[in-house]
Amino acid sequence: MNVRSQVSMVFHLDKCIGCHTCSVACKNIWTDRKGAEYMWWNNVETKPGTGYPTAWEDQDKYKGGWERKGDGIEVRAVGKLRGALTVFHNPNLPTIDDYYEPFTYTYEDLIDSPEGSDQPVAKPISMITGNPMEIEAGPNWDDDLGGSAVYAANDPNLASMSEEDRESIFEIQKLVFFYLPRMCNHCLNPTCVAACPSGALYKRGEDGIVLINQERCRAWRFCVTACPYKKTYFNWGTGKSEKCILCYPRLESGQAPACFHSCVGRIRYLGMMLYDADMVEEIASIEDPKELVAAQRRMLLDPFDPEVIAGAAKNGIGPDVIKSAQASPVKKFVSDWGLALPLHAEHRTLPMLFYVPPLLPVLAKVTDNGYDTSMDAFLGALDQSRLPIEYMASLFGAGNEGVVRYALRKQQAIRMHRRMITVGDIDASEVEYALAEADCTPEQADAIYRLTTLASHEDRFVIPPMHREEAIELLGDETPLEAKGAGVGFRRGPERGA
Repeated sequence: MNVRSQVSMVFHLDKCIGCHTCSVACKNIWTDRKGAEYMWWNNVETKPGTGYPTAWEDQDKYKGGWERKGDGIEVRAVGKLRGALTVFHNPNLPTIDDYYEPFTYTYEDLIDSPEGSDQPVAKPISMITGNPMEIEAGPNWDDDLGGSAVYAANDPNLASMSEEDRESIFEIQKLVFFYLPRMCNHCLNPTCVAACPSGALYKRGEDGIVLINQERCRAWRFCVTACPYKKTYFNWGTGKSEKCILCYPRLESGQAPACFHSCVGRIRYLGMMLYDADMVEEIASIEDPKELVAAQRRMLLDPFDPEVIAGAAKNGIGPDVIKSAQASPVKKFVSDWGLALPLHAEHRTLPMLFYVPPLLPVLAKVTDNGYDTSMDAFLGALDQSRLPIEYMASLFGAGNEGVVRYALRKQQAIRMHRRMITVGDIDASEVEYALAEADCTPEQADAIYRLTTLASHEDRFVIPPMHREEAIELLGDETPLEAKGAGVGFRRGPERGA
C-alpha cells in the first residue's frame, strides 16, 4: 500500500444557481491578461447543452482521455507514431471557434467621435487581430438555453437516450436544465501529464495539484488534446499552456481557492483525501467502464485505519495532514455517504472533483400533459423524472445507472425526512421506508442535511497543512529559486521583450 495525499473537491449541483461568481473571481485573478482572454479555468455550463469549448464531451472529435488497449491503457490522442504525425498538424485540437474569438469594443469612439447627428457606438473588434468582427460566440453563450433544442440537440450525453426521451426534453412544457460548474479535476491519472513531451506538466507530491512549469513548456499543446475535460489552454500571447492551479498560493496560506471562497450558493467543498497510489494503474485499466466509479472509491483510503495511518507516516505524510483528512467533507460525500460522483469516469483519468447529482430536475413525473408536481410525484419513481436517469448516468456514472440512482434516492429520502420534521405532512412510516430503501439512517440524514444546508466556512473547507517548506528543502540549497516554486509564474509574451 502506497499511501498518498490529494486535495479533493465536491460540487453540490442542487445548490448551484448559475450566477458565475466563481468564474468571474477566477478570471479576475488568473486570466485577466493578454493571450488569456478566452481562458475560463472555471466555467459554469448549462446541461443539457454543448458546454465550453463546444461539444468538449465528444471524444470522437477531440480524442481526449485514456483508451483501453489489451490489459492496459494508452493515451488516446498521443503515442510515438501519433505524436510524430501530429507535431505540425493536430486535427484533434480545439480551434478558436470552438471557444470564441476574444473581442472588445472601440470604447474610445464613444468619447472621441466628432460631433454629428447620430449617437456614436462602440463597435466590436478582435483582441487577436485588432480588426472589426461579427460576434458569433462568447463566454456562457448558451447559458440558460442549453436545455433548448438549439444546443441540447448536440449534447453527446443524449446518445444513450431513446428518441422519445430526447423529444420530451425539447418540448417547452417539459424543458429542464441544470448548471454544471467545471474546473480542472486534478486527476490521479491525468492524461495531460502523460501526453506532455517536455515534462512540463507534473503532479505535486505533497497535495496532488497538477501544474504546468512555464519554463519547460514548449507549446506542443498535446496536453490540450489529451485532457478529456479541455481544462488546459494555450496562451497565444506567451506561447505557453496554462491551467487551473487550484489557487495553491491561497491554500498554502490557509485560504480556500478564489472560486470556492466566492461561491454564492455554497456548493463547493474542499478537503484532503488519502489514496493507494499502487492501485492507480489497476483501477484505470478495468475493462467495464461502469465499474470505474465503485473501483475509484475502493482506492480511496480510510484515514482512521491504523494501517493507513502507518503507511501515510512512512511516506512522510504528517499527523496534521491525516487529521485534516479525517475531517474532510469530501470523504463524507464520496466514501461515507456515496452521494458524490466523478464526471465522465469513463475517460479513466480518475478525477478528484466529485459532483452530487442534482435532485431538483427529478421532483416531478413526466406525463402526457406535461409534468406532475404533486406530492405523489415527489414520492414517485425516479424513472419517471423530468430528466432521464440515462442522461445523468452518462454524465456521472460512466453509464452506470445504479450509482446515480443510489445518490438521487438518498437525497430524496433526506428531503422526505426533513419535510416530515418541518412540515409534518408525510407519515413517519413512509419516511422510515424511504430511508431504508436509500441505505440511510435518520442520524446520517441529519448529518447530510447539516453539511449540505447549515455548514460553516470551516465545515466546507478543511484546508490541510501544505508543508510546502518541506518540499522545497528536499530540492537542496543550490536549486535555482524558480525551480523551487511551482513554475507557474506567467511570463510576458516575446513580442514584449521577455
